[in-house]
Amino acid sequence: MDAPKVPPRSAHELFGLLDSPEISGLIAELDETRWTGRPGYPIRSMVGMALAKSLYAIPTWTRTVALVCEHTALAAAIAPTGDVPSVYACYRFAAKLRAYDHLLTACLDRVTAALHDAHPDMGRDVAIDGSDLPAYANGQRYVSKNGPERARYSDPDATWGHRSAVSTRKGGGYYGYKVHAAVCVATGLPLAWTVETASAAETNFALGLIDATRERGFAPRTAIMDKGYDNGPIHDGCMERGVAPVTALRKTGRVKAGENKPPTCEHGECTFAGADTSARRPSGAARRASASPRADGSRPTGCIR
Repeated sequence: MDAPKVPPRSAHELFGLLDSPEISGLIAELDETRWTGRPGYPIRSMVGMALAKSLYAIPTWTRTVALVCEHTALAAAIAPTGDVPSVYACYRFAAKLRAYDHLLTACLDRVTAALHDAHPDMGRDVAIDGSDLPAYANGQRYVSKNGPERARYSDPDATWGHRSAVSTRKGGGYYGYKVHAAVCVATGLPLAWTVETASAAETNFALGLIDATRERGFAPRTAIMDKGYDNGPIHDGCMERGVAPVTALRKTGRVKAGENKPPTCEHGECTFAGADTSARRPSGAARRASASPRADGSRPTGCIR
């Protein structure tokens, strides 16, 4: 009897994903890269294992294989012949996906294009932030208590970084990576993302994520970010791209005193989203954009009308 670890509908949805035109195209392209002639596991089964690991947020291939083996519905969707891929085959396939990253990127572009056709307003309002991704490795700073600092780590690409407190988990330092993503507010789906080390500052990737979102055919008009992104270069960069930045104010002295008031649009009602939000004097771009009216008759970025 199946243990109630995976809802039956989820296994059915995984089967539908494998049969979708976008994933089927990726399977066909990866199948053409085989050159040894050895039978091996079917590419469809390997892609199904990768989808299962991602859908259920399983950290390791060992747990993924164990879940598929013990759940009949998942095993039937991924490996109809009953031959579930081994842990070692999954690790080899993960290396292959990294080697053929351009095929995976093209598949994701097809998926986002299909979603955009189904939801024309998708990507109009985006939220940008970074999420911690701890490394599955030994990240202890010191070899022993009160001992020397560790010189070599089992994951040399990871670095130490800081994360905020969430629920019962306290904030502080962690060892690993960080996923920076621009997510559609309406659908909750990621539109652009990048994985960097944990020590990389989040503000270095906000404008790049907006550019990547636009390259995929979306037209963001509003970018919602936390107060960590409240600085002049990001505000000016958003306005140059026609995007209204919506950020929380840093608790500076001027903000607490109520002296930080952004200018209004020509109606006298709408505040300009990108102006003077970091307790600083509005930049030249903000002053020009808040002028009333523009030469071409259009309203400034951030006007709600």
